[in-house]
Amino acid sequence: MSIYLRILALVAFSFFSCSSTDDNPPQIITPDEDIYFPPINSDVWETKTTASLGWNESELQPLLDFLEEKNSRSFMILHNGNIVVESYFNGHTATLPWYWASAGKTLTTAITGIAESEGFININNKVSDYLGASWTSAPIDKENLITCKNLLSMNSGLNDALGSDVSPANLQYVADAGTRWAYHNVYVKLQDVVAQASGNSWDNYFNIKLKNRIGMTGAWIPNEDLNVYWSNTRSMARFGLLVYADGKWGDQQIIPANFLNDAVNTSQNLNQAYGYMWWLNGKSTYRLPQVQFQFNGSLVPNAPNDMYCALGRDDQKIYIVPSKKLVVIRMGNSADETNFALSGFDDELWVRINAFTD
Repeated sequence: MSIYLRILALVAFSFFSCSSTDDNPPQIITPDEDIYFPPINSDVWETKTTASLGWNESELQPLLDFLEEKNSRSFMILHNGNIVVESYFNGHTATLPWYWASAGKTLTTAITGIAESEGFININNKVSDYLGASWTSAPIDKENLITCKNLLSMNSGLNDALGSDVSPANLQYVADAGTRWAYHNVYVKLQDVVAQASGNSWDNYFNIKLKNRIGMTGAWIPNEDLNVYWSNTRSMARFGLLVYADGKWGDQQIIPANFLNDAVNTSQNLNQAYGYMWWLNGKSTYRLPQVQFQFNGSLVPNAPNDMYCALGRDDQKIYIVPSKKLVVIRMGNSADETNFALSGFDDELWVRINAFTD
């Protein structure tokens, strides 16, 4: 954790002040009111009261107390785009950045879809079409089985037990692409694919095509073999709102709707609860990082079945619930023990969110 805190100290002052089986597929949004989008380059963000929504206001403080007790730094609830709850804990503030960890994988998903819509890539093409041969140490016939979609879906067939290093020597063959699901840092190669195909740097392409268009702040910070996004909490909420709105910001389609629909539904037949780096609730089975075991039941039993979410190390969370018109953000340290994605905290938190919002 110390590396994250050192990065936080370095960047806080400088740049963040500027700018398939689907048991319960996510619902298409048909709101009875327009989705609210906060203006670009502004601190203005309209709110709603709990009273106007008929929520249980007496349950708000217990929810916030729980979040503070569980090492949270920030928490937001949006209803159809309007802020209902925005709270900061343990010395954190609205302007301070925090790391997204693996919740930021979904940013790479979004950019991959944008690059495909612009004709730079095709996710069904093999990765070596863009990066050249021998980007792994797999036999060439096995390497050529790995498509960009396999990286999005976490079924590349490469060895997930060798750490986060994505140098060719560390990307070793275990099984044919599409036959084994394993949570693997190799997804980051999609950033190289986009950069190579677009003729732009990853950071520039991301800023132009996504970050600046929805008013996010933040930056990608290299951390050994990882590329971690850091931002303030509202920027994470802006991205969650974009995805909730089927990839639109106002009247602009940012992420292609068809691609995003595929991203938040089951992407392969090995892990029902995984789309294109989005985790999916309400399925009958799921798999988790670092184990080759299928669990029965829903990912987060106490959460709505149509919820899909971005989950990051140490309990970084973006929850999206179309049926309840909610985007929920949690940033902070690990609630309990260090984890890679899902933890018991998710279910405990949703007990309290339900008590407040139902």
